[in-house]
Amino acid sequence: MTTAAKGGTAAVPPTDQSPRRRPTRSVTGTRKLLAAVFLLPALVLLGALVVYPIVYSVYRSFFDQAGTGFAGIDNYKALFTDATIRTAVKNNAVWVVFAPTISTALGLIFAVLTERIRWGTAFKLIVFMPMAISMLAAGIIFRLVYDQAPERGVANAVWVGVHDTFAESSGYPKAHPLPVHPLKAGGGGSFVTKQPVTAGEPVLIPLVGVAPAKMPGDAAPAKAAGGGDGKITGTAWLDFTKGGGGTPNTVDPKELGLKGLKVEAVRDGKVIASATAGADGTFTLPASADGAQVRLPASNFSEPYNGVDWLGPSLVTPGIIGSYVWMWAGFAMVLIAAGLAGLPRELLEAARVDGANEWQVFRRITVPLLAPVLAVVLVTLMINVLKIFDLVFIIAPGSSQDDANVLALQLYRSSFGTDADLGIGSAIAVLLLLLVIPVMLFNIRRIRKEGRR
Repeated sequence: MTTAAKGGTAAVPPTDQSPRRRPTRSVTGTRKLLAAVFLLPALVLLGALVVYPIVYSVYRSFFDQAGTGFAGIDNYKALFTDATIRTAVKNNAVWVVFAPTISTALGLIFAVLTERIRWGTAFKLIVFMPMAISMLAAGIIFRLVYDQAPERGVANAVWVGVHDTFAESSGYPKAHPLPVHPLKAGGGGSFVTKQPVTAGEPVLIPLVGVAPAKMPGDAAPAKAAGGGDGKITGTAWLDFTKGGGGTPNTVDPKELGLKGLKVEAVRDGKVIASATAGADGTFTLPASADGAQVRLPASNFSEPYNGVDWLGPSLVTPGIIGSYVWMWAGFAMVLIAAGLAGLPRELLEAARVDGANEWQVFRRITVPLLAPVLAVVLVTLMINVLKIFDLVFIIAPGSSQDDANVLALQLYRSSFGTDADLGIGSAIAVLLLLLVIPVMLFNIRRIRKEGRR
């Protein structure tokens, strides 16, 4: 029996009456040719300016200096056997480790502190301002900052000032006796009297070789010493008369005393007494110095402290890294400050309410929350320092440029120097590319990971 007989109605087979969906199309739809036409100029530029140079550099790196003979991997072997290139690789490793780390750390400190000071915006502006200066200008500035002469180099002017505050400097570095004089060399740069001194006979210590402009401002006209009542007396003076005249080894009226000159009485190689010359050059030793020799210690004549050789072989790389940090710490500070402004303040306040001090809040909450921003800054600066060239080329003098060498500078020297070898230069370029690729891949993975959150 059919359903119609039982229920009185005929069964209707189901039919799909719903409207069919049209297949979704991409934004360009069927106009792929039009999209290719618009992309073609960019692809041509990308191929001409990026792809072709990379491919040709890889190809050229397998040929010799002339470019006609196949060299295989000999150019790559030279990267690790040539002492100059190995120094460049080592310095690049130092740059990658220290420059981004120090810049990021300072940027983090500045960003956190500027939130707590009244003039934080002005401070950020001052710290960020070096970013407006080109690498060329910054290199010239720091070449002057690191100048060896304290009267020109700011770094050495400060260093020498601090040193001279705690260490007494020499008063007369170029002073010396005349050819005919009552003194003789005492060894080690010192001078001693030729004969033992006797009470009642003033000791004469005439010196020359001190420019009048270098004399102490309060130096007085030299005065012949008196008898001394059993003590040893004498006079140390500049045996030079302006305009000529005067008698050698004799105190003349227009000659000045050597104020501050140190005098020692020496017997059997031991110092038994010492004195310092006054403004008029006179000095007095106790009666116990009778029969001893008077010595002028070498400290009177040593060259003045001239500071640190910032651009010498041992400090040139740290010095240039310092100039880089000066420029890029502001960049790190601005990016980290932007990330810091987006932190949920309720978490920080909750931690403080729970009893955490500021250091604990900073270390356990602020820094972990800022980790993505810190990674961006650190990776960006790492890529930047792998290509560092300008600062090293300008700041490092010719005498220490080999010690400050980096891969980008060696690439320039190998490709365009006096003994150019484009095979070596191309191999260095490929090595730089291989060093940058892992950092770029890490950055891309991090960006994708952030995008999936």
